Order: sequence, then C-alpha cells, then structure tokens
Amino acid sequence: MTFTRQIITIGMVILGTVLTRFLPFLIFPAGKPTPAYIQYLGKVLPAAVFGMLVVYCLKNVSVFTGSHAIPELLALAVVVLLHRWKRQMLLSIAGGTVCYMLLVQFIF
Repeated sequence: MTFTRQIITIGMVILGTVLTRFLPFLIFPAGKPTPAYIQYLGKVLPAAVFGMLVVYCLKNVSVFTGSHAIPELLALAVVVLLHRWKRQMLLSIAGGTVCYMLLVQFIF
C-alpha cells in the first residue's frame, strides 16, 4: 500500500468514525421524540446480536472430536447463568469468554 493510499484509508476510517458518532445526534436531536421504530430496534437488536454471537461461536463445534464440546458447553452454561442472574450482556459475554479461555488453556 502506497503512502497516499495509507493516508486515504486513515482519512476514511476517521470520517466513518466521526459520522457514526455524531450522525445519530443530528438525526435525533434531544428535543424531539425518538421514533417508535428506533425504540423498537433498541429493544430487539441486543437480543438478536446475542443470539447471532452464540450461533457464530458454536457453528464449528463437534461433539465427536477433540474435547467433545465440553469447554464450549460449560462456557455456554456460564453465559446463560450470568445473564439470568445479572441481566448484563457484556458481563455475560465476558464471563463466558474468560471461562472458555481458562478451560481451554488449563484443563482441555
């Protein structure tokens, strides 16, 4: 990649970051009510993203080879338990990830 392309790439990343940070505030100003569709998306999308993350993480797991999916299932159980207990998506994801990494590094 030439120096000019590097500068253009950095500029496009900066522009994309600035647009995604400030555009919602321009489209939905503080004094105006948020449209019902956007409120609906705010309620539905976190669960959809969580579901997609689970499917993505388990798509190549095989119970017939390797560790027989034991670390994955244990980490999944930790995610479910943490989420039912605290209802915090980031805590659930982080807890499951840490659990999985510890299992894979030290036990399996």
